[in-house]
Amino acid sequence: MGFSTTLLSSLALTVAGAYALFLPSTNATITDLSARGVQGPGSGTFDGFFWQNFVAGSFDVVFNNIAGGQYSVQWSGSGDFVVGQGFNPGSRTRVMNFNANWGPNPSSAAILSVYGWSTNPLVEYYINEDANAFNLGTANPGTTHKGTVVSDGSTYDIFEHTQVNQPSIQGTATFNQYLSVRQNKRTSGSVTIGNHINAWAALGMNLGTMNLQIVAVEGLSSSGQATVTVSG
Repeated sequence: MGFSTTLLSSLALTVAGAYALFLPSTNATITDLSARGVQGPGSGTFDGFFWQNFVAGSFDVVFNNIAGGQYSVQWSGSGDFVVGQGFNPGSRTRVMNFNANWGPNPSSAAILSVYGWSTNPLVEYYINEDANAFNLGTANPGTTHKGTVVSDGSTYDIFEHTQVNQPSIQGTATFNQYLSVRQNKRTSGSVTIGNHINAWAALGMNLGTMNLQIVAVEGLSSSGQATVTVSG
C-alpha cells in the first residue's frame, strides 16, 4: 500500500472519515465470514483493537480477526494487500509488541511492518521488521537514503520518498513516505516507535497528527500465510 501505481494497483482508504480504501478489481475474491471473525475489505474495531483489510488486484485474501490483538491472513494472487491490527489514533510514544508466525512462500514479495499515517502533514510511514523478496528502500525510483537509527537491537536504514498524485487517506494527494528498514530482520519483538519518529524529525522528516497505527502484513503478487499477535 502506498507505492506508486507503476508498481501496485491503485487503492483508496476510509479511515476516521477520510478516504483510504483499497478498491478490489472485479477479479478479486474476498471471503467475508464475519460471524467467524473473518472480515471483508474495510476497517473497524474488534475486541478493542483497530483493524484494516485492504485489497487491490487479483488476490484471494482471507483475513481473520481471531481476538483483540491477534489476526491471521492467508493470501494468493497478484496486486497488493495490507491487513493488520493496532490502534487509531496512533501514538508517538507507543512501544508496539508483536509476534508473527510468518509464512510467505519462497520468492513471494511480502513485508511485516509497523504501518501508519499522519495528517497535517500527510505522511505514510513504515517501520519494516521483516521482508521476503522485497526491499522497501529500493521499491520506488527516487527513494532517498537519509541516514540510520539504532533501536531495539538493530540498525535501521531511513529512507524518504515522495508520492505524487497517489491515493491516500485524504484521497488523491502528493505526500511523503518515511521508511525505517531493519537490517537484522525479525518476526517478533518490541518496536519503540518514538525512536523512529525522533530520528525522522532530526532529519527534517516530521509527522503531524497521528492517524492509524497497526502491525501490518503486506503482500505484492505473492502467496503465503501469517498469524500475528499485537499489543502496545
